[in-house]
Amino acid sequence: MTYSERKQKEVHLLYLIENKRLCSLEKTANDFECSVRTIERMLKELREAGYSINYCRKTNKYFLKTS
Repeated sequence: MTYSERKQKEVHLLYLIENKRLCSLEKTANDFECSVRTIERMLKELREAGYSINYCRKTNKYFLKTS
């Protein structure tokens, strides 16, 4: 995966989170053709970029926390 491909996938991952459509890291990893660990690293990079990404155990979905 090239740098530009990874950044495009990060943008799509953020889109999924904003629309509350990211629930399974395994499914997302299959869709992105990468490992679950790579998705976790992308989430970490988005958090470091300033996005407040949280996980709800009740709904099993990731979401952006607004302050």
